[in-house]
Amino acid sequence: MGAGHAHKLYRHGHSPVHALPPHCKLVAVLGFVVVVVSTPREAVWAFALYAALLAAVAATARIQAGFLLKRLVIEVPFVAFALLMPFVVPGEQTEVLGVSLSVAGLWGAWNVLAKGTLGVAASVLLASTTDLRSLLLGLQRLRLPPLLVQIASFMIRYGDVVTDELRRMSVARRSRGFEARGVRHWGVLAKTAGALFIRSYERGERVHLAMVSRGYTGTMPVIDEVTATRTQWAHSAALPVLALVVCLLGWTL
Repeated sequence: MGAGHAHKLYRHGHSPVHALPPHCKLVAVLGFVVVVVSTPREAVWAFALYAALLAAVAATARIQAGFLLKRLVIEVPFVAFALLMPFVVPGEQTEVLGVSLSVAGLWGAWNVLAKGTLGVAASVLLASTTDLRSLLLGLQRLRLPPLLVQIASFMIRYGDVVTDELRRMSVARRSRGFEARGVRHWGVLAKTAGALFIRSYERGERVHLAMVSRGYTGTMPVIDEVTATRTQWAHSAALPVLALVVCLLGWTL
């Protein structure tokens, strides 16, 4: 099992973080995110410490801050939602720069921004230090249902194939003088989407027939068996354990 290529998020390296088994890193990131979400939003200092922990991991993995910040753009929709909360959430009001804002909305916005940003940053670090094939093997090692692992594997493998198909259709339209410039061209774009769906479905049928003809019976062969030592588990546990200590202090102080 594996992905046929490396994703753009992945940064090849030989750091201690890269060397950790994928299932160890998956468990560590999941544990870290659960701890962050469980932290009371009023413990502002705790989120600063979480950010420092992620910065230490990034430094160990030799992931540049610029690379990490660019990938955080994916959370822009959540930022937009959070910015609206102080204006729409009812309750006690406060003045900020002459603008009346909801106190509950401000806390809610902070809660979404802080926890969402830390979760996305942890996920980006995971993707940056673990190639897709290893992630799939790690999920299988963690006993994720095989069908879900196969679906994820095929999605990764053929996502770029479908994207290339769409690009070729776009080139074909432009070569015939078509440019989408307004609402009146939406019909053509809708037909393109329909044609892409049909082509993708037919390609999937052909791929399935080819797999069955080669002996596919519903399970994928595992080429490598990923294992982890106690030392590697201990190194992976450092991030969620330290985060848990911070969380407990946040609830008690």
